[in-house]
Amino acid sequence: MATNFLVHEKIWFDKFKYDDAERRFYEQMNGPVAGVSRQSSGPGASSSPGGDHGELLVRIASLEMENQSLRGVVQELQQAVSKLEARLNVLERSSPGHRATAPQTQHVSPMRQVEPPAKKPATPAEDDEDDDIDLFGSDNEEDQEAAQLREERLRQYAERKAKKPALVAKSSILLDVKPWDDETDMAQLESCVRSIQLDGLVWGASKLVPVGYGIRKLQIQCVVEDDKVGTDLLEEEITKFEEHVQSVDIAAFNKI
Repeated sequence: MATNFLVHEKIWFDKFKYDDAERRFYEQMNGPVAGVSRQSSGPGASSSPGGDHGELLVRIASLEMENQSLRGVVQELQQAVSKLEARLNVLERSSPGHRATAPQTQHVSPMRQVEPPAKKPATPAEDDEDDDIDLFGSDNEEDQEAAQLREERLRQYAERKAKKPALVAKSSILLDVKPWDDETDMAQLESCVRSIQLDGLVWGASKLVPVGYGIRKLQIQCVVEDDKVGTDLLEEEITKFEEHVQSVDIAAFNKI
């Protein structure tokens, strides 16, 4: 009855075999120290002094390395600070304020009272000379000289300006003179245009430009003084030749 009861119960009789297999597996993966720590971490297992001693040695070695690195950093900082102090000392010695010395005091002797010179009695001749002196006459003379000098300079400037030739405004005009038809004598038309003579008018080059249907127009250049000759006057004088001229146009107008 007891055997049959145990058969039906779920009891793990070979659990220790699986525990040993798991321990060996972790020892192969992590080394013997891990295996020892794994074994010690199990319930009811006693801690091994050898594993704790190894961990302490490793931690002590790492702390010593950190201590050495910190000492090196501290030494470098001390050297940098000492260099900065030396540089500041050099700068302070070379500054002009450090070289300034105390101002030297000068010994000043006590002031002595100086007696004013005795006045001599004025003679009658000196009194007459003082009366003859005019305190305001010199100013009047200087004003007159300055006015004369200014007038002389203005007169010279006016003379130079009058001698200088004034600039004459001129313009260059290109005229288009159109005839009535193709039977108009263009040579006679050009001679009529050039026969116009005015003060400030100078005729230039000319040419015949075809317009169409055998008709050609006269294109002539002239230079005029703006104050004496205008475009309206030119058109009026040219259109007087009614037998040859139909119209006059300004093709180009330029200031010179």
